[in-house]
Amino acid sequence: MKELLRSTDPTVIAFAKALLGGEGIEVFELDVNMSVLEGSIGILPRRLMVRREDHFMASSILRDNGIETLA
Repeated sequence: MKELLRSTDPTVIAFAKALLGGEGIEVFELDVNMSVLEGSIGILPRRLMVRREDHFMASSILRDNGIETLA
């Protein structure tokens, strides 16, 4: 697994998951429970992970839709 995206904005996470799911790329979201425990004030980011072989395509899809990814 390779980290694709890190964000405190739940709408960005949801949009990214929808885009990638539509292309058949499996996404695993990390730190969901931690962001809930901090009271939803938005200080702990959630991370989206994809398989290593899907990372390049997933990154391209998100960038084409205006979402900045990690290098």
